[in-house]
Amino acid sequence: MRSDRILLAHGSGGTMMKELIEEVFVAGFGDEVLLRMDDAAALDFPGSRLAFSTDTYVVHPLFFPGGDIGKLAVCGTVNDVATSGARPLYLSVGFVLEEGMPVEDLRRILVSMHDAAAEAGVRIVTGDTKVVERGHGDGCYINTAGVGVLPDGVDLSGSHCKPGDVVLLSGTLGDHGIAIVSTREGLEFSTDIRTDAAPLAALVSAVLEAAPDVRCFRDPTRGGLASTLNELAGASGVSITVEETAVPVNDQVRGASEMLGYDVFQVANEGKMVAILPPEQAEAALAAMKGAPYGAEAAIIGVVAEAPAGKVYVRTAFGATRIMDMLVGEQLPRIC
Repeated sequence: MRSDRILLAHGSGGTMMKELIEEVFVAGFGDEVLLRMDDAAALDFPGSRLAFSTDTYVVHPLFFPGGDIGKLAVCGTVNDVATSGARPLYLSVGFVLEEGMPVEDLRRILVSMHDAAAEAGVRIVTGDTKVVERGHGDGCYINTAGVGVLPDGVDLSGSHCKPGDVVLLSGTLGDHGIAIVSTREGLEFSTDIRTDAAPLAALVSAVLEAAPDVRCFRDPTRGGLASTLNELAGASGVSITVEETAVPVNDQVRGASEMLGYDVFQVANEGKMVAILPPEQAEAALAAMKGAPYGAEAAIIGVVAEAPAGKVYVRTAFGATRIMDMLVGEQLPRIC
């Protein structure tokens, strides 16, 4: 560990968070399922296989264009369970509420959670509530855990990518991160930038039906596409090259990222999915993505190669190639 204290950067989704997880949590627990480092754990139960995932949401502000912390909490955990190929079924919800939070704000958050769960086809079946002193909770924190059923024969993991595979992305990058920072900083843009938070289990299911040999899915949240692809390249011991011109980005998000000095590949997303799969199934998978909810702007954005292992590159519009680094430090804290 390069620091003996917890820093905001340890929650960024970048290299310092990777260091914290690997050198503290994984070293401390050491479970073989945990060592796979996937977004959801695939677990064998008598007569079935389950996927299980959990996440905690501390986004600031609580409400932002297109959503709020409640919608984010449901969609985020549904999507993590879905990355395993499972059908999400049940959620638990834990609240940490700050003394003085308006009850009407809490009701508004619960409506968002109810609606997002209904759209995703999941049930919120258990939960917990704690209240902390004024000034110690920033309104509301939410933990959600999700359980889903894995179909027979489905074994997805970030360690399964192979040379020759193709990289698909389900839509535009950076919408969520820019929506948060614009609200937080009071920035005014000429167009309405909204979070992309959405439940993607139906999209994942459609892709798996069209392309049964998918290696893995991953939602590029904290640290953005850059951190996600670096994690997958490292886990599989391969390299990945992305075609910059193939990556969909809304013009207003691209402009805002440039104005703020952000690399759009490192900006967080909450309603996008990356899929890596064999090239002979790429077109079928792309068509399935485009035909699924929230996948209309899907694109094939890159390819997997054998070497150099663990590296990710971007081929620019000018034909040059540069390294796509993981986020280092904290670009934008409290993003989810």
